[in-house]
Amino acid sequence: MRPSDDPAYFQLPPPPGRSRESTIVLDADGHFRHDDELFGAGRMEAAFHTWIRRHPDDGRWILSNGYDWTYFTVVDVAFFVRAIGVGGDGAPMIMLSDGTTEPFLPEFLRSKPATDALYIFIKRGTEAETLAKFERHAQNGLAPWLFEDDGELFFNVGGKRAPASPREISRTDGAR
Repeated sequence: MRPSDDPAYFQLPPPPGRSRESTIVLDADGHFRHDDELFGAGRMEAAFHTWIRRHPDDGRWILSNGYDWTYFTVVDVAFFVRAIGVGGDGAPMIMLSDGTTEPFLPEFLRSKPATDALYIFIKRGTEAETLAKFERHAQNGLAPWLFEDDGELFFNVGGKRAPASPREISRTDGAR
């Protein structure tokens, strides 16, 4: 049994001489920094991405490995679309920075003014619902499902046609 299996896990005080606050930051490109220094490349960074959660009481972002947890700062979004895969039905699947996959559903795409980045709602229908940012090569990976019709771009996903112009992120998007 891991400590995180205990319902009181998130109410426990920090270890003696420690704080639940940290100077760990997840930057807008999906890399972890500590005191402004890049750290955790490779497997460490991959592990940190799987530890991302929301604190159940206050909704702040935390890193939790099941044995301990700490608050950290998220500059833009906590999750990133790393790649596009193909599901058994030939439809695109988004591969997320936490190692999970979800179907790509164009109606959940968003854009941010003054950037070329795409975002998408992930973990839909759960308390963990949030936005994920497409990394550039993942964004380009959507090309096989794009087509043009009369000067407009559309996605063809599962035989359904959807506009390829996402709505802009609103102030309430991604808020919990």
